[in-house]
Amino acid sequence: MDQRIIPAHEQVYLDGPKSRTYELKFAFQVFRQFIKGFRTLHFVGPCITVFGSARFKEDHPYYEAARTFGKRIAGLGFTTMTGGGPGIMEAANRGAFETGGTSVGCNIVLPHEQKENPYLTNSVTFDHFFVRKVLLAKYSYAFIIMPGGFGTMDEFYEILTLVQTKTVTQFPIVVYGTAYYKTLIDQINYMNEQGTISPEDLKLVLFTDDVNEAMLHVTKYIETNYKIKRRKKAWWLFEKR
Repeated sequence: MDQRIIPAHEQVYLDGPKSRTYELKFAFQVFRQFIKGFRTLHFVGPCITVFGSARFKEDHPYYEAARTFGKRIAGLGFTTMTGGGPGIMEAANRGAFETGGTSVGCNIVLPHEQKENPYLTNSVTFDHFFVRKVLLAKYSYAFIIMPGGFGTMDEFYEILTLVQTKTVTQFPIVVYGTAYYKTLIDQINYMNEQGTISPEDLKLVLFTDDVNEAMLHVTKYIETNYKIKRRKKAWWLFEKR
């Protein structure tokens, strides 16, 4: 039985060069999505993004850990940002929502699996992963990587690469679940041994099984480097808080 929620996209824009008219139209569509995201997220406040699998159910320990992270993030006065879907994303949003915090989702249109979870105080939906990933990183001051699949690894390595290359500020990156990520830890250590990364790069990630240790790592960095200052809306841009 076909369990797809929406029909799959026709794979056109990555098939190769198209007409200049088509490419211009596509560029405007991407620009429009970026503007939509900027307007939606401009006033959500400083965020901490939680990444993780959409497939963990409510009774899973990782779901409960992500829910705790959401609560703790809200307790810091930060916005909990996720991909807006089920599983780990729902759990983190739920923890923030239940604590009275701001809970934001950057959703993606997929042919299966992804739909908005019910614990969002604000959300925006994108058609393209690359637009979504920019927005998930743009407003965040720390990143928490929970157990997940290909998508989670893609997000983790992209954020890590941006920090390593100093393309973005050296924000804290926490990877939760040392048993789940044992082979990842071994691989990163092996890369260091082979000289494909620097010994300093090992310090860019905290691997832990302790929510308290993770939040202490994040809090220490933020309190040392930042002071929260709320943005003021510009009435002439019809901005909503």
